[in-house]
Amino acid sequence: MRIDAHHHLWDLGRRPQPWLKGDALEPINRTFALPELAPLLDAHDIAATVVVQSSSSLDETRELLAIARGSHGRIAGVVGWADLADPDGLPAVLTELAAAGPLVGIRHQIQDEADPQWLDRPDIRAGLRALGAAGLAYDLLVTPRELPAALAAVEELPEVRFVLDHAGKPPIAAGEWEPWAEQIAGIADHPNAMCKLSGLITEADWDSWRPQDVLPYARHVLAAFGSDRVLFGSDWPVCTLAGRYSDVFALAEQATASLTPEEREAVLGGNAIRAYGLA
Repeated sequence: MRIDAHHHLWDLGRRPQPWLKGDALEPINRTFALPELAPLLDAHDIAATVVVQSSSSLDETRELLAIARGSHGRIAGVVGWADLADPDGLPAVLTELAAAGPLVGIRHQIQDEADPQWLDRPDIRAGLRALGAAGLAYDLLVTPRELPAALAAVEELPEVRFVLDHAGKPPIAAGEWEPWAEQIAGIADHPNAMCKLSGLITEADWDSWRPQDVLPYARHVLAAFGSDRVLFGSDWPVCTLAGRYSDVFALAEQATASLTPEEREAVLGGNAIRAYGLA
């Protein structure tokens, strides 16, 4: 069963996406809904998805849960947003959200925080423990700047399942390797961490990237985490800034070409089921 473990949906008629600013992002500064994605999923035999929050909004999370609930299983899980900085109120919020639809995880745009050590704050650590107690995963949206704090959280909270989004955003366009590669290997040393092969073409040069620019980074992730802890995700529609859905899927197939058929299908679906406890 193939699963796209990372995509977005947003309706600008209902709420703005504050990060959609500037000419570079103008191509995706519009509404994206499930009917537009569905044919792309069908073309690649992808049976189900995990939709991921794109703004720090409980209302957006509630809307994504409602969309998932009405999708007849096409959206198998929602990684939403909740305020980790309110650990006392968080359990009740998580209970409410879980009752509204298939909540499987929580995410925050850590990369946008001014403090690269945001994950080290005591209130955030308490919030992460509350997620673990609720049986939810935490998606890490970080760049190499925040990877040291991410590693510390993964090390110190073995009871929490962490999923590293977009392979920690390696500096592909700049052709840089370290310290990203060593940081990825450090996180991979911990069995409570998994990693998404997602969002890589938008870390490359949008106009001139080639598969050989991206594949070394994808293969390093697979070597570090192993085929049982890597998940495929398209990052649609953000990926369309640099390519097509088919380009992203083709890269995943190339990156996993040396794996056994069973290992490849785990990356393309089975691991998402385990990471998020999908039905």
